[in-house]
Amino acid sequence: METNISLRTGTVSGTLLSVIPNIFSEDIVKTIILAVVGAVVSFAVSVLLKWLTKSKNK
Repeated sequence: METNISLRTGTVSGTLLSVIPNIFSEDIVKTIILAVVGAVVSFAVSVLLKWLTKSKNK
């Protein structure tokens, strides 16, 4: 099945143009903050688990 590039471009640009007005700046800031908190918690849990397993192996 051959895909027409203009059809793909039209679909992608139409989707973006319909989604962009519905995204508010507060949502973007909230998403960034939640991503940072998630990364910090994930890193802290990884370090804690590594420390716990290291101390049990000794």
